[in-house]
Amino acid sequence: MRILLLFSLLVSLSSCWPSSLSLIDKGSMPEEWKTFSVKTLENNAPNTPLSYAAILSEKVKDAVQNNTRLLLNSNTGKGEVVIEGIISNYSVMPIAMQEGDNSAKNRLTISVQFSIFISAPTEDKMTLTSTRFVDYDSQSDLATVETNLLEEINTQIAQDVINKLLSNW
Repeated sequence: MRILLLFSLLVSLSSCWPSSLSLIDKGSMPEEWKTFSVKTLENNAPNTPLSYAAILSEKVKDAVQNNTRLLLNSNTGKGEVVIEGIISNYSVMPIAMQEGDNSAKNRLTISVQFSIFISAPTEDKMTLTSTRFVDYDSQSDLATVETNLLEEINTQIAQDVINKLLSNW
């Protein structure tokens, strides 16, 4: 009797078990979306490092390719989803003021305005403004910590693009 009960329990549980497990989204985008491309972002913000637009563009490409089912179209400007944008703000501001008008921390803020053009199932355009920041010790020289700060902000901005792609449908 116990064997029969155990067998019934195992069959019941196995029918509820997922047949596959994936961290890549496969269901919240239209089926017509197969490929995407990212145009190198335009840099309209003063004080931005010269290579920043290309670095952020590559980060967005990698993030979309690794976190969705979309495949990268090597022809820039082609695909069912085309992402382009403008870096509109790159600023460093003092925060956490202390005695004597000294700041304990600085804040690096970056804003990017994205336009996402959709060609299938119907033509559409989505817009996204992503503003992200990271705080760092004011005693640190920006040039020495900038690479790490940009990597952190780039990850957040790329996630904003993915969230927009996955949540708008």
